[in-house]
Amino acid sequence: MPQTAAITFAVVFATLWVAHSFGDHWVQTSAQSMAKGKPGWTGRLADTRHVLTLTLTKGILLAVSATVLDLRLSVVGLFLGLGLDAASHWWADRRSTLARLAELVGQGEFYKLGSDTVHTTTAEDGITGKHLGGGAYALDQSFHALFLFFAALIIAAL
Repeated sequence: MPQTAAITFAVVFATLWVAHSFGDHWVQTSAQSMAKGKPGWTGRLADTRHVLTLTLTKGILLAVSATVLDLRLSVVGLFLGLGLDAASHWWADRRSTLARLAELVGQGEFYKLGSDTVHTTTAEDGITGKHLGGGAYALDQSFHALFLFFAALIIAAL
């Protein structure tokens, strides 16, 4: 069966979605999760470590899908698609950036939904922080899904 861009898009998007969910929730460490939104280099480095492991997870699962299903994916498409996804994920996971975007587009109230009931947790390494919950978590994950869509389009088209 000949490969079409539509089939490639569907497989790549499904793979990226699964890899994102697994990487964002299972691969990411508690320390990364709690520190990535902190100001300064502490937050930037935690976010960078998270995005690197997340992108590696996506790359591995894309390689598995491509091998098993005999997909032809270009290096340029993978580089550009995964690069866009990684950059957007890093930007959103700094948290203050996504909160400002939510305010700008009139979703600030929804972003704060549930924030008064968010539980504070402490990781084994002693880093304490609040987990995203309610509106912030929903806007975070839907923002990531939007860029998974764009990444899959790029990967499938190139």
